[in-house]
Amino acid sequence: MRYWRFTVKSWLFLGVAIVAEVVATSGLKASEGFTKLWPSLLVIAGYAVAFYFLSITLKEIPVGVAYAIWAGMGLVLVALIGWLIYGQTLDAASVIGMALIISGVVVINVFSKSVAH
Repeated sequence: MRYWRFTVKSWLFLGVAIVAEVVATSGLKASEGFTKLWPSLLVIAGYAVAFYFLSITLKEIPVGVAYAIWAGMGLVLVALIGWLIYGQTLDAASVIGMALIISGVVVINVFSKSVAH
């Protein structure tokens, strides 16, 4: 649990980056190929916020750790939004795969010694 030594602010910034990326990615479907103005603007703004806060996070949290958490949590949250909002189905393989992704992020963060500080 050596990564808990980073400031709460860095973890909050990473959380903001994840939420913004999830909003932007979820908005891609609603933008219908960037043919609808408001969802398209939401996508652009969401990704801008996501990358900005991810870049701030990287001042303190190693890029491998931050990206693993960002990508893994983003994937799972977008899949859940697809299920809840867009009625997309998640079969057993999807759920197991997402559980493995989350498990992988935990293993990297807790046990890996190869992540640079």
